[in-house]
Amino acid sequence: MLQFLTEANELYQQGFADLHRTVAARVAGMSPELLAATVTAASLPCDISQVRDELVSLLAVTEWQMTPAALAYSEMAEDATRRGVRLIPEG
Repeated sequence: MLQFLTEANELYQQGFADLHRTVAARVAGMSPELLAATVTAASLPCDISQVRDELVSLLAVTEWQMTPAALAYSEMAEDATRRGVRLIPEG
């Protein structure tokens, strides 16, 4: 189970990285003000003084969390935790 969870985590991270690049490309031409307005419109807290990549990450995380892959991974990780399997040991 741990090996499966480890492999799934790698795919999860890869999927998020791919989506982050897609979101970054989608907002590449936006002014800082428009990007902040877009983040705010997504009901996310933001500040115009935040670094552009932070705002892009906020949008990407919000979008990623709703993908079937992210939802499936979350369910799998929760199930693994109930079975006592964790990627990061409790300590």
